[in-house]
Amino acid sequence: MKVSHQLEVRFRDIDSMGHVNNAVYLSYFEQARMAWFKELVGEEWNWIDAGILVARHEIDYKTPVSLKDNVVINTWCESLGTKSLVMAYEVVNDAGQTCTLGKTVIVCFDYSAKKTCAIPEEWRAKIKTLPEN
Repeated sequence: MKVSHQLEVRFRDIDSMGHVNNAVYLSYFEQARMAWFKELVGEEWNWIDAGILVARHEIDYKTPVSLKDNVVINTWCESLGTKSLVMAYEVVNDAGQTCTLGKTVIVCFDYSAKKTCAIPEEWRAKIKTLPEN
């Protein structure tokens, strides 16, 4: 399942070189990831019993994004493990050009028990049956 998230580039995201600062992309990916999870889990997500933690980020910068650019982040689950999943991101501008690629390793976490846990079966089943688009 690919979810497309329209991104608003804010003035505060821009560095002295006139483009989005590299560190800001982690916030962009977080917004896109939450939009993806909203499609997967819905609005009523029990974060305490079926939460997530970020274990790793990876970003490849292809071309700068500027303040006036209109961009979309396409987000999907690249792979499933037992307790973790890899989320993938593609930032695309109005011209259809890929600006940035990224990945995040997400680990499922039970905040009540304070330990990692298996990916909920309902998530796994839904992820496996959804089309890639």
